[in-house]
Amino acid sequence: MIDLALPQALPISIPHRKTIRTWLLPVSERNTVHALLLSALDFGLFGAMTALTVWAPYLALKLLFGVLSGVVIARLFILGHDACHQSFTPHRGLNRWLGRLLFLPSLTPYSLWDTGHNVVHHGYTNLKGVDMVWAPLTRDEYRAMPVWKRALQRVYRSGLAPWLYYLVEMWWLRMYFPSRRQMPTRRRVFLLDSLLVTAAAAVWVGVLVAAASATGQSIFWSLISGFVLPLLVWNALIGFVVYVHHTHEKIAWYERKADWSSAQPFVSTTVHLQFKPFLGIDMGRVLHNIMEHTAHHVDMTIPLYRLRKAQAILEAKLPGCIVVQTFSWRWYFDTARRCKLYDYEAGCWTDFAGQPSR
Repeated sequence: MIDLALPQALPISIPHRKTIRTWLLPVSERNTVHALLLSALDFGLFGAMTALTVWAPYLALKLLFGVLSGVVIARLFILGHDACHQSFTPHRGLNRWLGRLLFLPSLTPYSLWDTGHNVVHHGYTNLKGVDMVWAPLTRDEYRAMPVWKRALQRVYRSGLAPWLYYLVEMWWLRMYFPSRRQMPTRRRVFLLDSLLVTAAAAVWVGVLVAAASATGQSIFWSLISGFVLPLLVWNALIGFVVYVHHTHEKIAWYERKADWSSAQPFVSTTVHLQFKPFLGIDMGRVLHNIMEHTAHHVDMTIPLYRLRKAQAILEAKLPGCIVVQTFSWRWYFDTARRCKLYDYEAGCWTDFAGQPSR
C-alpha cells in the first residue's frame, strides 16, 4: 500500500460509500452456526482461564492466566461488538441477546455502547465535537485546562496509559451509570443494562471467592488474578486498539462538518494496523480481525470472520487511499510522542507545544 504524504492527498478519487459497499457484497454473508461456535469457544476459554486463576498452584501462573483471561475478554467483546452492529448473525433478536451476553465479561452495558459507538462514533468518525473517542484537543483547549487536567492529558497521550483512558473516559464516565451531563438522553434500558453488568460483576466475584474458599486458595490473589487483572488487561487492549485506529500522523480529524463530509471519512479516518507474527501467532486473528478496520468502517454489516477478505478488496480497488501501518513499538511510541494535539486549521497533529508532527 502506498503511503500518503498528507491525510488529504489522495492519489485517486474515492467513489461514494454506496458504490464501495457494493464491492463488498460477496463477503457480507452472516452465518449463525459460525457465530455460535465462536461464542462457545471463547466462553469456554474464559471459563477455563478464570478457573485456572484460582486453581493454579503458583502466583506467577495465576497472574499469567489472569492476563490470558483479559485477552479472552477482549475476544468476547469483539464478538459482542459484531452482534451490536447486527453483523454477527442474520437474526436481529439473537444478535441483541448474544451481544448482551458477550459483553458481560467486559462489564459493557449493551445499549449504552450501541448509542455511543454505533450512532456517534461510526456515524461521525473523527468529527470534533461529536465523535468523542480519543478526540484530540487543540493547543488553546489544552492550555485553557487546569493543571491537573493537562497532566492527565499527558498521561493519556504518553502511550503508556490507554487502559486508564478507556477505563475513565469511556467506561466510567460514559457507559457505567453515566451522568445526565455525559448522557442527556435517559432511557430505561440504559439503567437496566448497567444493573445487568453490575449483577454479572457480583456473580463473578462471588464465584471466585467461593472457589478460593473451597480449594484453600488465597481469596485476595484469586480476586486480583481472576477479576482485577483481567479487567485491566481488557481495558488496556481496547484502549490501545481504539487509539491506534484513529491516531496516526496521516489520519485527519475535522472541525467543520462540510470538510469532514467531503473527505470520505469512512475510508480516510482509520488505520489498517498489521502485526508481524510473534512466535507463529497472528495477533490480528487472535483479536478476531478487528484490525481490518477500514473495511469495518466502510460497512459495519460485514461479519468479523469475513473482514480480511473485505479489507483486501478495498486495498486492491483503492490503491494509496488507505493508511496501512505495520506495528512496531518504535512506531507506536513515536506516534504517541508526536500526536498529542491537533491543529484543525492546518490539518495536522502537533505536540503539546503546538509544533507540527510532519
